[in-house]
Amino acid sequence: MAVVVSKVFCSNSEVVLVVRSRPHVVNGGGFIVTNNCTQNVVFKVDGCGILGKKDQVILRDSDGHDLLLIRKKGGVIEALSMQKKWKGYSKDFEGSEKLVFCLKEPNNSCFFKKMPIKISIESNDYKNHKNFQIAGFFPDRTCSIIDSNGNVVAKVGARKELQQVMPNKDVYTLTIKAGIDQAFVVGVIAILDYIYEGSTRC
Repeated sequence: MAVVVSKVFCSNSEVVLVVRSRPHVVNGGGFIVTNNCTQNVVFKVDGCGILGKKDQVILRDSDGHDLLLIRKKGGVIEALSMQKKWKGYSKDFEGSEKLVFCLKEPNNSCFFKKMPIKISIESNDYKNHKNFQIAGFFPDRTCSIIDSNGNVVAKVGARKELQQVMPNKDVYTLTIKAGIDQAFVVGVIAILDYIYEGSTRC
């Protein structure tokens, strides 16, 4: 198992989740994630409209417990950097923040726009492939998270039944391979949603 946040969120079989964006007018944005088969809520993501802070999102479980605090690193050095960094933190048993992963967002300049979005696992407990990248284009709901061996570990796609009627970017599927930490994957999706001005952004 590839445990990043918790082994509770690693399944023995492939899982298909459904992501539904919340409108900005309802609780200030964010999205919910349900199981495709049972329709039960698995995760909730609150954006800056709820939190009152920009460049920050929180991933919670179905009971509302915080799983990941995700925020964009700021400061003068960051402003001069060619890549913007997002960091995902979990809480240990004592309540202290623990850095578990980092996502590097390419700069908006023309030269760097085509650079891939890279993700690195920072947790010392993680023993698998520590580097991932995003392939495809998230705003089109056609992208994948790929490990360092080139294996697709998670894939974003439009829902087939909706695509035939009318493309809907506010409802889409997230397919996660067996053994991959679903909370980690949804955390990455939350950042992509924010970067591309989705429902998590004010």
